[in-house]
Amino acid sequence: MQFKVGDHVSWNSEAGRVSGHITKVHTADFDYKGHTRRASESDPQYEIESDKTDHIAAHKGSALTRLDD
Repeated sequence: MQFKVGDHVSWNSEAGRVSGHITKVHTADFDYKGHTRRASESDPQYEIESDKTDHIAAHKGSALTRLDD
């Protein structure tokens, strides 16, 4: 499933289910917290800002569920 900037999504984290809004879509490899994350046009990764904290997470689309606002 493809997502876009501004989409409201949720995902599982160590702390349980978390939700946030997508702030960036990566379609090429990128550096995230000192590690190279793999991304491509066919398998992008998304940066998501948590609704409850300032935390930014990076996930593949397969880990995300779109939420209806």
